Amino acid sequence: MIEGRGVRVIGDPVLRRKAQTVTEFGEGLKQFAMEMYEEMIDADGIGLAAPQIGVLKRFLVVGMPDDETDMLTLTAYVNPEVIDKAGSCTMEEGCLSIPGVREDVERPERILLRWQDLDGNTREKWFDDLEARVIQHEMDHLEGVLFTDRISPARKLALKRRLDQISQRA
Repeated sequence: MIEGRGVRVIGDPVLRRKAQTVTEFGEGLKQFAMEMYEEMIDADGIGLAAPQIGVLKRFLVVGMPDDETDMLTLTAYVNPEVIDKAGSCTMEEGCLSIPGVREDVERPERILLRWQDLDGNTREKWFDDLEARVIQHEMDHLEGVLFTDRISPARKLALKRRLDQISQRA
């Protein structure tokens, strides 16, 4: 677990700030990735962005369940950017930073992502379905955006009291 960090909840100002580009690669970044994986797994999540633990860097981790083995495939994405997208899909989302709240969110169904791996190598790949959604959700955190920013004003108003209660714990 990341010493003294923990997952920040809505109301913490760090969740509304834009993350900065990662410029240093090496053992420190690899160790940070391992700590983020542990934090994500301990919180029963499948994705975690660095700002959610108070680190304003363009870095996120995703743990996708393998259908055959029930094991998580863990991947770190450094400085990710969506360079193309296709389709549209609405699915229910939740967030470790907004515990107990789940809402339908519309997002592109497929994305072409460019990112750097933990060694600084540039990668590019199409993602779809749940994996594309998780990556997009976590990338929103890098911009200071929460999934509740993507729901209708009526739904946001209906959730206001609940979100305010969570915010008071920040």
